[in-house]
Amino acid sequence: MSPVKRRALELGLAVHQPATFKSPQAIEMLRAAEVDALVVVAYGLILPVAALGIPRWGCINIHASLLPRWRGAAPIQRALLAGDAMTGVTIMRMQAGLDTGPMLNSRSTDIHPTDTAKTLHDRLAQMGAELIDESLQAMSRGLIREVAQPDEGVTYAAKIDKSEAPIPWHESAEHIHRQVRAFNPWPVAQTQFNGQQLRVWDAEPIAAPGRGSMPPGSVLSATHEGIDVVCGAGILRILKLQLAGRKPLPAGQFLQGQRLDGARFAGV
Repeated sequence: MSPVKRRALELGLAVHQPATFKSPQAIEMLRAAEVDALVVVAYGLILPVAALGIPRWGCINIHASLLPRWRGAAPIQRALLAGDAMTGVTIMRMQAGLDTGPMLNSRSTDIHPTDTAKTLHDRLAQMGAELIDESLQAMSRGLIREVAQPDEGVTYAAKIDKSEAPIPWHESAEHIHRQVRAFNPWPVAQTQFNGQQLRVWDAEPIAAPGRGSMPPGSVLSATHEGIDVVCGAGILRILKLQLAGRKPLPAGQFLQGQRLDGARFAGV
């Protein structure tokens, strides 16, 4: 059960879980409930037109980006991957299109250099909870104002796929750092070490010392401070990593059981 369902049951509220809103039975259930608003967050499906028009105030989506940037399934990860300096939450009225409806409210937050998909998700979740409460209160008093999304600045946040997890060491350290942050906690950026999967949970780009002719993926140094890996441009210091079947470990602990002298990680 989701936290929402558990809390609803604790409060003695009725809970319905239709497998789809495309069935006549689900539409009739929604109509019979006579709801003022249907609030959706991270639903993962597009509501059919038949459902959109039933609630008195419409169907309202809590979307984790500043629309129209990053419409779609993975706005948090795509914002991190793109190196965006800012993101936020948009409260929008749903239409038949994918995240195309008018905006009712929004709030922004800076993306911190150490933010991961998890930390950013948790901050936006709290922000979204506060913002939907504020927006519904405004709706009940007739104080909400709809604003159409601009045509310029539209981007789409495609669903994250496991195939994106392998680290391309030929890319810059900054690029790979964004990948590590965006894919924490899933699917987790990964590379290959001695034929085994090696997940990278935390890392940081550092000032590049002399690297000579070492190819991307080569371990430049491995100390308790971190494992420095040559990238296409710059050096990435791995701070926390995990071998397949093992627990994630800080670099210093990892090196107590593994030797990386002369190692080269396999990339894509």
